[in-house]
Amino acid sequence: MELTESKHQGLSGEQKKVIVSTGAGFSLQNMDIMFLSFSLTPIIAQLHISSGAAGLISSITNLGMLVGGVIFGILGDRYGRVKTFSHTVIIFAIATALMYFANDITTIYVLRFLAGIGAGGEYGVGITLIAESFRQDQIGKMTSIAAIGGQTGAIFAAIAAALIIPHFGWHALFLLGVLPVILTFFIRRNISETDEFLEAKQHQDPAHKVSIARLFETPAITRQTLGLLVMTIVQIAGYFGLMNWLPVIVQRQQGLSVAGSSIWMIATIIGMSLGMLTFGSILDRFGPRRAFAIFLVISAVVVFALTLAHSTWTLALMGAVVGFFSNGMFGGYGVVISRLYPTEIRSTANNVIMNLGQAIGGFSSVMIGVLMDRFGLAVTMGSLSALYIVSLIVMLSLPGIKQLSAER
Repeated sequence: MELTESKHQGLSGEQKKVIVSTGAGFSLQNMDIMFLSFSLTPIIAQLHISSGAAGLISSITNLGMLVGGVIFGILGDRYGRVKTFSHTVIIFAIATALMYFANDITTIYVLRFLAGIGAGGEYGVGITLIAESFRQDQIGKMTSIAAIGGQTGAIFAAIAAALIIPHFGWHALFLLGVLPVILTFFIRRNISETDEFLEAKQHQDPAHKVSIARLFETPAITRQTLGLLVMTIVQIAGYFGLMNWLPVIVQRQQGLSVAGSSIWMIATIIGMSLGMLTFGSILDRFGPRRAFAIFLVISAVVVFALTLAHSTWTLALMGAVVGFFSNGMFGGYGVVISRLYPTEIRSTANNVIMNLGQAIGGFSSVMIGVLMDRFGLAVTMGSLSALYIVSLIVMLSLPGIKQLSAER
């Protein structure tokens, strides 16, 4: 694909297909994950399982995502982004649809682990495909557009759950998981491997194999990998904390209604989508160092400012602002990782760093619960704010990100 066309020229047909396919993939992936959230209560009631056993479903899904991220990251670098991407979609689609037949907790654990493997492999391969299909001054905006697809998936899951579960039960909801299979036919028929990948494969040194060890090859690369891992842990911790716990916490502390929580969720998703678009444009124009610095500092401030919410509408407004800044950064990590690691290990780097960050950052829900029980809302929000400052310090200390910004 030719990436050197004029900046004023529109996207090529191939580029549009890449964005459509990756955005749709992320949307369907997030839809699959949200199906579990909306089905958890009826699953507990029907199978008569404990809250701990139910909570383990999500943990097992995250574990599968970590395993899938590692496996498919390496496969994507060895055998191609397009082929690997389509296989990840098929795996999580089939595993999700098979939930229709799950009537015991063991079967659910197995299927959610398999679904996690597919979903975990998809992110890094998809982001890598975007990074290799667009000019450097377009990647931030394009990855953000694809990431917004995940939010449309959450909205679709909410609508589908409201329409299907009351009338047909939670099993029927998961049958919609077969929809992503249609996407694979589109991918296979319309998208080709990028020129950058094909050229890298042609000149690759056989002795320099694709492996996770490449992410820790030298002290400098190890520092870079660990630094980016810390940043993604903070990103995921903030996301899980804000989306899973804060509506409940603020209900409890401020006496807001359940309807207020729904308004919070909608406002946060809208803010998040707008933030992703804005962050991507800032990153492309001014570089990752300045973009992350702005969003991390403001995130630290507005997260703590949530303690000032005393009504449904102030909570909704703050939710939109927090979503805009704290979750608007999500698409930027794939951009930075894709540009800091060479083509032959780019998919591996994206999947390993992001999925390990998700596996660790996902425990924020537990930590927030502990902090709330022991110290209250102010300390909880203060701790979450401090995490963004830690991420800021780490980001400013990474030479690679500084170099990327200097190249603009």
